[in-house]
Amino acid sequence: MITTNKKIKVSLLVWNLSTNDGFIRAYLLQKALIKLGYEVEIIGFLFGKSLYKAIPNEVHVYTVEGCNFPGIIKSIWKILKLINGDIIYAIKPQTASFGVALLKKLYSKKPVILDIDDWELSWHGGDAWHYRPTFRQLARELLKPDGALRSPQHPLYVKWMEDCIIYADAVTVHTNFLQKRFGGEFLPNGKDTSLFDPTKYNPEASKIRYGLSGYKILMFPGAPRPYKGVEDVLLALDKINQPDLKLVIVGGSPYDDYDEQLQQKWGRWIIKLPNYPAEIMPDIVAAADIVVVPQRDTPETRAQFPLKLTDGMSMAKPVLSTRVGDIPEILGETGYLVEPAKPEQLAEQIKLIFNDLELANQRGKKARERCVEKYSIEAMAASLQSVISRL
Repeated sequence: MITTNKKIKVSLLVWNLSTNDGFIRAYLLQKALIKLGYEVEIIGFLFGKSLYKAIPNEVHVYTVEGCNFPGIIKSIWKILKLINGDIIYAIKPQTASFGVALLKKLYSKKPVILDIDDWELSWHGGDAWHYRPTFRQLARELLKPDGALRSPQHPLYVKWMEDCIIYADAVTVHTNFLQKRFGGEFLPNGKDTSLFDPTKYNPEASKIRYGLSGYKILMFPGAPRPYKGVEDVLLALDKINQPDLKLVIVGGSPYDDYDEQLQQKWGRWIIKLPNYPAEIMPDIVAAADIVVVPQRDTPETRAQFPLKLTDGMSMAKPVLSTRVGDIPEILGETGYLVEPAKPEQLAEQIKLIFNDLELANQRGKKARERCVEKYSIEAMAASLQSVISRL
């Protein structure tokens, strides 16, 4: 049992600190834990050439170089020696996070919390995925230098990690889909609503600052991927065909050239902004007239809590999204919803919002109130405290 006569330290383990995949959730958890009075460290592997560029300057992380098997065994040994928290909090059921946490638990007896913020196997076909190799295939994938099973992220290992969830002392999830699948405590993403506070920013000044003045701005503050439905918004803009309407994409895709493909086909509607540190994002979002989160209905999106929703909600912006997963419940009656992959419905809602922008902004203010109540860092901290108190 953990006593409270000293400041408890929590070690947050992130499988890959070269991307935002895991870091953003860890960063939000860190903020909530610090608000509760815990000492927090973020530790993780680097499977890329450098740290994720949008890590805020004030956040210090401890990293170990990531690599494939068998070399990663030496890296795991290094990272085990770095973990000195009283509680180990693993982000995602990956071998490089949850697997390492369970190894540490074996000999330290420290409690492990697993946070599940995505259904990792959904990227590989979900329940339909099975690994039934021939003997020759198995040997090739194990023994060849570029064999698939050399990768610590292979779906077989993810499946093993899901089977090991019963060995976590607690589990936290951020959507109803994930809770139904894996159990655990519901811990939705929090937003720093004191940083994302619309009263601190001037929308027109922000538009001028980022070269958006004179346009009606739909903003997608994230990396476009096919399942995120950005194409549906661009098709809607084709239908409306109004030159002053622009879709602003913030950051672009770090994964592939998908945003370049969008630019080639729909460049007349797109304005691209680069990646910005987290502390600059409220000023960016202030320039939006509408925040769009047009998720398509896929196994991946049903499990997600899109952070772009709370970007818009916290900044009191009209949020236009789709009826996918938890999105209707997150927005409640404060957003605008259409069916997924329906550009014609998006077009109608865009015209509706701009025809009475004052009314839409009033709805945005209600969204801000809902975000403060349910999705602030403070709300996240309250839920997190009840999880930790039971360890």
